[in-house]
Amino acid sequence: MIAAKNINITKVERSKLNDINLENIPFGKYFTDHMLEVDYEDGEWKQVEIKPYQPLLLDPSVAAIHYGQSIFEGIKAYKNTNGEAFIFRPLDNYKRFNISAERMEMPQVPEDIFMEGMRLLVSLDNNWIPQQSDHALYIRPFMFSCDHMIGVRPSDKYKFMIILSPSGPYYTTPMRIYVEEEYVRAVPGGVGYAKAAGNYGAAMHPTAEAKKRGYDQVLWTDAFEHKYVQECGTMNVFFIIGNKAITPGLDSGTILAGVTRDSVIAVLKDMGVEVEERRLSIDEIIEAHKSGQLQEVFGTGTAATISLIKELRYKDYVMHFDVDTWKSGPYIKETLNGIRYGSLLDRHGWMEKI
Repeated sequence: MIAAKNINITKVERSKLNDINLENIPFGKYFTDHMLEVDYEDGEWKQVEIKPYQPLLLDPSVAAIHYGQSIFEGIKAYKNTNGEAFIFRPLDNYKRFNISAERMEMPQVPEDIFMEGMRLLVSLDNNWIPQQSDHALYIRPFMFSCDHMIGVRPSDKYKFMIILSPSGPYYTTPMRIYVEEEYVRAVPGGVGYAKAAGNYGAAMHPTAEAKKRGYDQVLWTDAFEHKYVQECGTMNVFFIIGNKAITPGLDSGTILAGVTRDSVIAVLKDMGVEVEERRLSIDEIIEAHKSGQLQEVFGTGTAATISLIKELRYKDYVMHFDVDTWKSGPYIKETLNGIRYGSLLDRHGWMEKI
């Protein structure tokens, strides 16, 4: 077990926070004073360091650039009304990180390096956690291959890092979503369930095409029939149909097992709502809309939190929703925010105190 005293810490002389206003700060644009860095070489993890945030010096042949061995996570830290700092479900993100590492043939990051390193880093940059509504400190752990070579094989060297970014909401207004039926995000047996960097790179062109049509994101469908919905570009998706909440199941291995997704399922069950995790076709969604049974559609994710969807388009069929009348999505967002900011009891034990 790594102890805080075994992590080398070099502090900045002057905080950048003196020059930044954390109110209404955009997502992912600014970074805190410090970062965590540790190298994997010769089959073992080396000295863990926390140092001033700074550029990396990389060889042009570094393997991650050429062959895509790169994974990451997204986590958030919050302050409650008493100014105490907490991280939301970090152990779940740690476990998913190593699931991604295994799929990408990368070394497992030990729990003490990930968890204790993150705790110490967030504690050091504690003043960067915004206290405004819908604001948080975004935590980005990531790992990439570092061999200097040209050749398709897993690396022998890796770098694990954590950086922090004070952030406001990722989406500020209800979203318009385009159902994708040409491009594919993931297939069974692929890397869709891993939080691998390449998944997001491959999604950029289809997302750009959707934005040209006036939409914010795409809703991916399956690779074989383009019939069964999977997830949106940056979030899992839920449909309130009748008296049930339905979200695509994880059994196909084509969508990310979202931590926020799992939290929303728990809150829905606390509300007494029946939740189904299963295959859901676009035809069933359209039929529910035509019959008046499709009541709400919303996305869930660490960055996106709870994002209401006001329009969903499949081919020429457009579904419009009056999000101002919705109850479930807004209630779930209010509940999760209450737990995160400390105004509601954390009955599930999700908040990890710094």
